[in-house]
Amino acid sequence: MAAARREAKAAFGKDEVYLEKLIRRARHVEVQILGDSHGNLVHLHERDCTVQRRNQKVVERAPAAFLNDGQRAELFEAALKIGRAVGYRAAGTVEFLQDADTGKFYFIEVNPRIQVEHTVTECVTGIDLVKAQIRIAAGARIGTVESGVPPQEEIRVNAHALQCRVTTEDPENNFVPDYGRVTAYRSPAGFGIRLDAGTAYSGAIITRFYDSLLVKVTAWSPTPEETIARMHRALWEFRIRGVVTNLRFLDQLITHPRFASADYTTKFIDETPELFRSPRKRDRATRLLSFIGDVIVNGNPEVKGRARPKQPVFPRLPRAALKAPQTGTKQKLDELGPEKFADWMLAERRVLLTDTSMRDAHQSLLATRFRTHDMAMIAPYYAELLPQLFSVECWGGATFDVALRFLKEDPWARLAAFREAMPNLLLQMLFRSANAVGYTNYPDNVVRHFVGRAAAAGIDVFRVFDCLNWVDNMKVAIEAVRDAGRLCEAAICYTGNLTNPGETKYDLKYYVKLAKELRAMGAHVLAIKDMGGLCQPRAAAVLVKALKEEVGLPIHFHTHDTSGIGAASVLAAIEAGVDAVDGAIDALSGLTSQPNLGSIVEALRFGPRDAGLDAGKLRLISTYWEQVRRGYIAFESDIRAGASEVYVHGMPGGQYTNLREQARSLGLDDYRWPEVAHAYAEVNEMFGDIVKVTPTSKVVGDMAITMVTSGLTRDAVLDPAVEIAFPDSVVRLFRGELGQPVGGFPPALQKKVLGGKAPLDVRPGELLAPADLDAERRLAENKVGRAINEDELASYLMYPKVFADYAANRSAFGDVSALPTAVFFYGMEPGQEINIDLERGKTLIVRYVTTSDPHEDGTRTVFFELNGQPRPIRVADRSQVAKRPPRRKAEPGNASHVGAPMPGTIATVPAHVGQKLAKGEVLLTLEAMKMETTVRAERDGVIKEILARPGLQVDTKDLLVVFE
Repeated sequence: MAAARREAKAAFGKDEVYLEKLIRRARHVEVQILGDSHGNLVHLHERDCTVQRRNQKVVERAPAAFLNDGQRAELFEAALKIGRAVGYRAAGTVEFLQDADTGKFYFIEVNPRIQVEHTVTECVTGIDLVKAQIRIAAGARIGTVESGVPPQEEIRVNAHALQCRVTTEDPENNFVPDYGRVTAYRSPAGFGIRLDAGTAYSGAIITRFYDSLLVKVTAWSPTPEETIARMHRALWEFRIRGVVTNLRFLDQLITHPRFASADYTTKFIDETPELFRSPRKRDRATRLLSFIGDVIVNGNPEVKGRARPKQPVFPRLPRAALKAPQTGTKQKLDELGPEKFADWMLAERRVLLTDTSMRDAHQSLLATRFRTHDMAMIAPYYAELLPQLFSVECWGGATFDVALRFLKEDPWARLAAFREAMPNLLLQMLFRSANAVGYTNYPDNVVRHFVGRAAAAGIDVFRVFDCLNWVDNMKVAIEAVRDAGRLCEAAICYTGNLTNPGETKYDLKYYVKLAKELRAMGAHVLAIKDMGGLCQPRAAAVLVKALKEEVGLPIHFHTHDTSGIGAASVLAAIEAGVDAVDGAIDALSGLTSQPNLGSIVEALRFGPRDAGLDAGKLRLISTYWEQVRRGYIAFESDIRAGASEVYVHGMPGGQYTNLREQARSLGLDDYRWPEVAHAYAEVNEMFGDIVKVTPTSKVVGDMAITMVTSGLTRDAVLDPAVEIAFPDSVVRLFRGELGQPVGGFPPALQKKVLGGKAPLDVRPGELLAPADLDAERRLAENKVGRAINEDELASYLMYPKVFADYAANRSAFGDVSALPTAVFFYGMEPGQEINIDLERGKTLIVRYVTTSDPHEDGTRTVFFELNGQPRPIRVADRSQVAKRPPRRKAEPGNASHVGAPMPGTIATVPAHVGQKLAKGEVLLTLEAMKMETTVRAERDGVIKEILARPGLQVDTKDLLVVFE
């Protein structure tokens, strides 16, 4: 009662309240009346106002579907009787409650004014109530043309009408009113739709001091079904940004079956929880503009301090008509199955070619920074122009991590785009066996789960390798690929020089033995993965010839051109009978990437192993990649030519550029790079000459950088008496967490690195308990605050923190992969206009106008035009210090913090510092828009700090109380 009186006092200036008869299952129905000064009184039929919340009407309709003719007559007579009793003049509403169980009516009140919901009456009767009231007040007589109101017998219901009140209230947060600036407003239109609005326009400021009603929308038609359909369309046509609205809730309400049948009472909203399960508005435009605005104001940290293109790059696609693509290797694999497909590979006379441009080429040349936007645009042209390709390597390796961590993209969405665009080509990925697409060992069931998801999403060929060539570590991944019905290409990682007479570790016997073990394990195809470009032409010929003779599986040769003679090794492998080779499109070939695919095609033309590709079409696609590459100048290395030093350090192509970049960031300029390369070679020798490929190559690089930056010598590292702070990655390697190298680790150094602790002597996966996928899903969903799908679970299992950060970015800025690359990295220039394709048939036209000076709170307003309409975006300028510091906010997940549940004004604060409270006791009350909300303690505790005080205006989540 006390709360009710305070609320009445705040709203009306008086704290008087009255009690009404309790009707447990009530319907609210009202009758519109009009009276003139000549003693005439008419009714304009009834309105159904039953659907309400906290006794506030939400939806109104006419006529009331639950009334029969007898009840209507009774209702109309009662309304007119009340009006006649007082000689009522002008417009008024006589309101009743009907007991849904008995059908009896109970009078509530008369509202002596035009009601918010009068629009439905106007739509069903055709009478302008506002005009009629004015004319009647001026003396007009009801029943005359001058009044606009016909006599009673001519007032008929000619339609069905429905009104929804669009408010700035959040249905998912107990209908807490929102306020702020309406940054965008677009309303519906068309036959049968009426709008009544006051503050509904772009730029309108919604304050906490007024009612939250933004606009009324009324639909009418000859039938109730068509009326609901029109309202449904109208609600979805609204675009209101900047403030929270109840639009989706209203749509859920009017499309509910019980609403259509009028099977409801005033408790309908309270008793129907599914009304609150509405699809979230995506608001993609605002979020993308927020990202662009942030880049304009603050820059993209990915390119900070790096070279920048002379002008924005917007690459043009080849001038080629896209038709339904020819069938290719994808259809061949689906038709034959993996085993028979491998037989087909063996029988093919032509050399099969894989293009690495969408994975290893840019991973090796440009720090893996190619974005989905650029690759997905050219993908359909691969399907049309290059259907003879064996496969397109486009996924896995470092691309998964980089997409999430740096590019803020969903790698699964990238794969889906590739699958749709290249339906005739095999999609290939690089898979790190027990490391999957990460840098550590994962439980066996996590590896299987990832392989299953990748196969379902479109991967056809899994190139599976182990960073130490430890076959035991590859078993789970190979079995998972086979179980998924995909082509398993098990890889031998090449290192050393098998043509060196002094080579005793990585000789021909070693590779043949390894290949036979992989064949026995179930490999369909055998890959030679020469990640460092160390396999010289003569070695390639010897190795391919031996494997063809000894193993009997198709052989796929992969190398890098770091040395400058990679193409010679490829041609030597072809001459020796290799079945497939990797190359990169011209514009992305050479150096640390793969040899030139176009040149390989030309070299084989007219010969017995002609690859069958059109070199001219390859060059068409190369022209596109050449344009794209200019936009990634920030990630280009300074390597200008081949480097024979690769035969000294054996560094993988993908690591070479990244390690040089890492060295520069630590102050090791190009002059000192030879020291790093020399240290890398020394570390490899100290570690026992291990296979170097992700993640072992990273470990060697970490140690090399440590030695150079700390001035450590080889002797110091090996000396048991010299204490060394080994990088954590080195400790994990020597402990056996990445597996076991052939011949083991040097015992003395292993003992020093591990501090005498015992290393693992089994496969790491055997020691890892199976992951509880359901529990991990719940944990992930708790971190990101929403449900996740199976693919997102796979991402989380690989990189928990990276995925959580990506999800937060996606929530704030949307799918930034839709942005052109120049805009993603560098923002826009004033006057620049771009198109953003959200999906087929939905394109945003964005024009950047200007940016304001800093505001007092340290933000700037970035002004855009979106589809021709002004759209300002407020962006925090991280270079500015706010003159008016923001209020403290309650920290999410901090049980000691109590935040404001809604914006409003603090009414009372009965609690005090030091008070011991039990859960549920009152802390304070908050008032906004005629509503008073009580904030209670959510746990037992003692109050440490109170920031709230009566009269203080607060925003949602402002910190109010702190518990000890």
